[in-house]
Amino acid sequence: MDTIGQSRDTSVVVVTLDTSEVYIVVSLSSRTDTQVIYIDPTTGTLGYSGKVGYDSFRSEKEALDYITNGSKWLCKSVTYARAILGYSAIGSFGLLLVATKLTASIPHLPGGGCIYTVAESQWVKVSLQNPQPLGKGEAKNIQELTELDIDGKHYFCETRDITRPFPSRMPLHKPDDEFVWNRWFSMPFKKIGLPGHCVTLLQGFTECRRNEVECEQLVWVPKRSGQSVPFSTYIWRRGTIPIWWGAELKITAAEAEIYVSDRDPYKGSAQYYERLSKRYDSRNLDVTVGSNQKKKAFVPIACVNLLRNGEGKSESILVQHFEESLNYIRSTGKLPHTRILLINYDWHASTKLKGEQQTIEGLWRLLKLPTVAIGFCEGDYLPSRQRIKECRGEIVYNDDSDGAFCLRSHQNGVVRFNCADSLDRTNAASFFGALQVFVEQCTRLGISLDSDFLYGHQSYNNQGGYTAPLPQGWEKRTDAVTGKTYYIDHNTRTTTWTHPCPDKPWKRFDMTFEEFKRSTILSPVSQLADLFLLAGDIHATLYTGSKAMHSQILSIFNEDAGKFKQFSAAQNMKITLQRRYKNAVVDSSRQKQLEMFLGLRLFKHLPSIPVQPLHVLSRPSAFFLKPVANMFPSSNGGAALLNFKRKDLVWVCPQAADVVELFIYLAQPCHVCQLLLTISHGADDSTFPSTVDVRTGRNLDGLKLVLEVGEVDTFFSCKKGASIPQCANGTNLLIPLAGPVSSEDMAITGAGARCHDQYTSSLSLLYDFEELEGELDFLTRVIAITFYPAVSGSSPITLGEIEVLGVSLPWKDVFSKEGHGARLYELAQKSRKETNPFLSALDTNPFAASLSNETVPQTLQTDASANWLDLLTGESESSESISLPVRENVMSGGGDLLAFLDNTVTGNKDAEADSMFSTSKDGSASDGGAQKYINCLKSLVCPNMERKLKFTEAMKLEIERLRLNLSAAERDRALLLIGVDPATINPNVLLDESYTRRLCRVAGSLALLGQTSLEDKINAAIGLEIVDDDVLDFWNINAIGESCCGGMCQVRAESQSPGHASSTVSSLQGSQLVFLCLKCQRKACKVCCAGKGALLLESYTSMEVTNSNGLSSQSGSNHGSQVDGCTNQSVMLDGVICKYCCNNIVLDALILDYVRVLISLRRSACVDNAAHNALDQAIGFSFGDCISERKQSSVYEPAVKVLRQLLNGQESLAEFPFASFLYPVETAKDSAPFLSLLAPLNSGSQNSYWKAPSNISSVEFTIVLNTLSDVSGIVMLVSPCGYSMSDAPTVQIWASNKMHKEERSVMGKWDVQSLIASSSEFYGPEKSGQGDRVPRHVKFAFRNPVRCRIIWITMRLQRPGSSSVSFERDFNLLSLDENPFAQPPDRRASFGGAAESDPCLHAKRILVMGNSVRKDAELTSSQSSEQLNLKNFLDRAPQLNRFKVPIEAERLTCNDLILEQYLSPASPLLAGFRLDAFIAIKPRVTHSPSSSMDFWDSSVTLLEDRLVSPAVLYLQVSALQESQEIIVGEYRLPEAKPGTAMYFDFSRLIQARRISFRLLGDLAAFIDDPSEQDDYYDSRVSPLALGLSLSSRVKLYYYADPYELGKWASLSAI
Repeated sequence: MDTIGQSRDTSVVVVTLDTSEVYIVVSLSSRTDTQVIYIDPTTGTLGYSGKVGYDSFRSEKEALDYITNGSKWLCKSVTYARAILGYSAIGSFGLLLVATKLTASIPHLPGGGCIYTVAESQWVKVSLQNPQPLGKGEAKNIQELTELDIDGKHYFCETRDITRPFPSRMPLHKPDDEFVWNRWFSMPFKKIGLPGHCVTLLQGFTECRRNEVECEQLVWVPKRSGQSVPFSTYIWRRGTIPIWWGAELKITAAEAEIYVSDRDPYKGSAQYYERLSKRYDSRNLDVTVGSNQKKKAFVPIACVNLLRNGEGKSESILVQHFEESLNYIRSTGKLPHTRILLINYDWHASTKLKGEQQTIEGLWRLLKLPTVAIGFCEGDYLPSRQRIKECRGEIVYNDDSDGAFCLRSHQNGVVRFNCADSLDRTNAASFFGALQVFVEQCTRLGISLDSDFLYGHQSYNNQGGYTAPLPQGWEKRTDAVTGKTYYIDHNTRTTTWTHPCPDKPWKRFDMTFEEFKRSTILSPVSQLADLFLLAGDIHATLYTGSKAMHSQILSIFNEDAGKFKQFSAAQNMKITLQRRYKNAVVDSSRQKQLEMFLGLRLFKHLPSIPVQPLHVLSRPSAFFLKPVANMFPSSNGGAALLNFKRKDLVWVCPQAADVVELFIYLAQPCHVCQLLLTISHGADDSTFPSTVDVRTGRNLDGLKLVLEVGEVDTFFSCKKGASIPQCANGTNLLIPLAGPVSSEDMAITGAGARCHDQYTSSLSLLYDFEELEGELDFLTRVIAITFYPAVSGSSPITLGEIEVLGVSLPWKDVFSKEGHGARLYELAQKSRKETNPFLSALDTNPFAASLSNETVPQTLQTDASANWLDLLTGESESSESISLPVRENVMSGGGDLLAFLDNTVTGNKDAEADSMFSTSKDGSASDGGAQKYINCLKSLVCPNMERKLKFTEAMKLEIERLRLNLSAAERDRALLLIGVDPATINPNVLLDESYTRRLCRVAGSLALLGQTSLEDKINAAIGLEIVDDDVLDFWNINAIGESCCGGMCQVRAESQSPGHASSTVSSLQGSQLVFLCLKCQRKACKVCCAGKGALLLESYTSMEVTNSNGLSSQSGSNHGSQVDGCTNQSVMLDGVICKYCCNNIVLDALILDYVRVLISLRRSACVDNAAHNALDQAIGFSFGDCISERKQSSVYEPAVKVLRQLLNGQESLAEFPFASFLYPVETAKDSAPFLSLLAPLNSGSQNSYWKAPSNISSVEFTIVLNTLSDVSGIVMLVSPCGYSMSDAPTVQIWASNKMHKEERSVMGKWDVQSLIASSSEFYGPEKSGQGDRVPRHVKFAFRNPVRCRIIWITMRLQRPGSSSVSFERDFNLLSLDENPFAQPPDRRASFGGAAESDPCLHAKRILVMGNSVRKDAELTSSQSSEQLNLKNFLDRAPQLNRFKVPIEAERLTCNDLILEQYLSPASPLLAGFRLDAFIAIKPRVTHSPSSSMDFWDSSVTLLEDRLVSPAVLYLQVSALQESQEIIVGEYRLPEAKPGTAMYFDFSRLIQARRISFRLLGDLAAFIDDPSEQDDYYDSRVSPLALGLSLSSRVKLYYYADPYELGKWASLSAI
């Protein structure tokens, strides 16, 4: 059978050049071309555009020649591999996992395809220059990840989906995620549009993360090419007991102590069996197979329990609970079409009492009925789909093969084997069960395993079934018409379609062991036993780190079985000792490896590493809009500053320059997030600039300041801009950038008044109360960077590589409506339809839900916990909802612990964010929001403002502020208008310091536990639909004024005080729902219940009570490890805790976490709003019609063919998003956006077009091309309205490589009127309905191609607004089917709206044709004299060196955030200070999950929260002079690798007795690496990171001549 693309083997070549750039060259067996994937050397993101000749080639050799310029000497290393297993950019490394050696385990599957086992693998570790601080624990975990054992235990198929039972009905690119091990590691390839380049990896014979195994036994008869291939498959499961149980290893005990959870041990069991029933249900499939098939009534699941059940055995408790769990599941009635049969068979006891042979016989007797009832799947592979009509069963086919599968029967149900650990006994019992099925499979395929050949013979029929010998006088023939087999009885001269005496099916189930052995050919049986031995060893190795035990029974059919049994006893003892050691020592490390490989618990193992790395947008084809001056002009105008290939570059600017200003045009539109500088200088490190400011914008006319250098006062400079310290050559410094912030907002929030104020307000440990919100713009294209030297004109300025990091929208997917682009499109459509989705979507906001008028029956609600992942069984747990009378004393209340996630398990965070926060088009809050906020404040503090807010009240007020969509600046502005100081309601200052620190720790624990629960919830929901309508959410925060009104509630925790008249909420809401508290067993209304998140901290609550009372904890640091341990396993809690039984600090942690969640959702909403605005600005509001119109449009269906005809085979050089406009273009209000002129040809609505305002007679387009190109002309597609003879414009075109008009060259001037008049084809209307025709256009060809990067196009109307035009006389030359200047309503607007008659400039598309320069021009080498001059300049040592200033004493205060150093009166003048970079990290997770969105793919824009409002640190330096504290400066600190020495010079020399250093900024955004702290979760530890301590981190220095000081003084050099 010939399959698609099997002409070659897959080849992977990983090439590392001498520039440290890494390329992945892939030639798939399923394709004929070769792809080159680029690994960005800074962030590690993968790059692929699919451009032929750039990263797509005809052969591997052609691709390698392109990368290496035909020279192998440019390669530092080359790795050859057979498959890509995964890739991830993790911090400072890119980890690429490849398979270097494969073993063809199953060379030829029926229907084609080969299953490969990874024999040898290799981690290719790519060092990245990302300077993001990486904790020591994170680095250690990354190293442990690369030590994960892959070889021999994982397998894949390149062309077929093998994650489902054979044959799979799904294509290769849609596997069952339950069995995919490298899903997280394969995501980078999916994001670049190459999902097939990373194989779908399965582990061994097992799904080890849950110790739950699905085994499939596939038997087929090989055939010649073109013949049908008969096959059969049998599936069984093996696992552990699907209940909540555990085992505790005792050092002194021989066996582990087994225990079963005392609270709801069967939670989730029903959901597990539901998953099995859904996967193995074939009742409906068998109905269509044939007339003899009847629909089965139910799905049988036979559970073969092999546990010890004798008296006194530790496993007997599991047997008892196993039976009770099945009785419980039957009582619920949740599985009406599933029948679960439990077969208890004590394997060890039977073997000991009866021996191995009788044990096997007993197992066969028990398995006969369920195995026969379940059956197995039978079918044929048809090599040609033309033979589908021959099929008498279900037909299965997809694009992975040429033929089709005909399934005559299906397996319905499954047999499941289990022992305690699903290892040794389970492997043996499943072998003997599968052996009986194997023999029957062979029989039905016509392969007789009978050792007595007189008993039968082998033959085949056209269906591949077994045919028994015929009686005497019978004959078999084939019908010539139908091809069916029939039988002739010559004795009676009759015919029949049925075999007269078929063999007895499943006959060996009734045999004894010896009868089976005598009657069966044992060679295939031994081969099957060898497979089970291998499978058992692999599974045991993955699970325990050792081989399987008690495997000697699998060799019972061998002649030397007795010898093996003697050897096995000693082997079992050895394995027992190995397992005991590894369980006690190695298990935690192996668990960590598996979790990281699966992408789980990354917030714990790799807390600071981004899931979505940023892109470097300043790489070529980015370029400088104007050349950068250089003392050595042969250095190519500055292009090398943006090129990674020149890491050793030192750019020397002229000495006379006071500043150096760079204008960078980015490769794609993006939101700029970071600026990365590479420090480059010679021997003198003072030549590098000392400060920098940054401006960004969509074009040159719209640049806005995002980073500003502060003003210099008369004595000291207050350096508020980004300070650039003096560092060692090659140091990477990262400067975070926020969006442009309004100066008014800065003034309102007081953010601009930090300088000169050493007595700043208290730290914002809880959250940033005065958060500034910068403008987000995903269409930013130009970034202007201005460098300032320390002393103007003193020496030339040196520069190194400059990199701009940001986030781009998935424009390719947007235009194709795939992947993230499809999601972004859907959200944009939704946001346009909803005017204020927040106010109308109360169900997505737990706080707003309490404001609704929902009526609930007065019943006691019981919603059993739902949807938790059972880490023992590996399955998720189902929910229950039972409405009980009030008189029933049943513990109730509550559904899933993360009930707020249930309704949106398949939803996304962005949709929820849209519902939570709605902004107007300009991003401002809705009308009346400020007044409503003030009304809420007055309801809390009384109209006269005479009360002070309590902490909880202040937090609820913040929740109301966020619900009303008010920014911090808008809130402060409203408060100041009524004379209220915002600082008085700041929750950060309403608690004492010690309690605040404890609260931060508890909230941090809650956040991690919530994330853990979310991961388990999502994993458990794979393949299942989860619906839950729990009333209580994760936080259950009451609205302002909402209180308990009594009734059936016995708790009364939220009683309404006289001074709190509710102005917003009726207290009747919430009192009608009654729950039972788990602790006090009292009835509580919804208002008096703590949120579900309190259950996560239930074990923490009791410990916190002890600690808060001042008593010593008996468990000591075990409390921290207890909470930490919860991040490694699911928390099995259910029910409700009332607020009286819940510690206050837990309630405060819930409300704090909720505020953090709302802040995060507000940021996400701002990001989504910016993304929607970018879509509108780039494509227009008609984008919503483009998808539907694309199918109907006759012009744009064959877009590629049309584009090729328009360009005469040349390239399109100006296509958005790679090309754009350098300046804005005047556009009419009802016009499509001017960026749509450069959009892909098949995007947008057919009837939309750009047009200028009617009063504009001249428009200039300044187009920046995709890359440096040789341009041969311009093609302009005319809009549907067309031009008339009298009003056709004139067009003039220029070209240049620089942004200044003075340096451009004229390419020509064209009169459109004369062009169209000279050709008769332009006359008359254009016929519609011919999609393969080229649309009307005007081509402006150049005499000679010109190499340029910028094109200017000017369009002018000859007679703007002329009334002399005769609409009857001037016919439409370029219209599609209408007159552009006809009287209304014949002429429509640009979007098909109101009609217009005024002439104006307009166009549909602008295409620039030519050929791009395939490679960037090589950096020209300097002449020898210039090289010598540069070397002499760089080697020139500074006259003065730095020396350490002796300190008499120093004092640390305020958690080591303030350092005071006392100097001797004889100390030299201070020149500056050295600061070693901090070792603290910025965590990615700071709150519990805000939705059930996939934790790997949390945002459609891929912009993280911490990038929207980046955390920045400042170091304020003050000096004590003449009893007066004077601010020396405030330095905005860049990010660098931990321990990097950074030198900051003062603006002038200082003489002082005391120097003070104070660390300011977003201190609470940093933490210590959790893996380095044993007490990280201990609430008594300060929430401030110890890594931010100034202790031993700051050293003062002075400058002096080393020759004058002598040798001894030189020892103090710093």
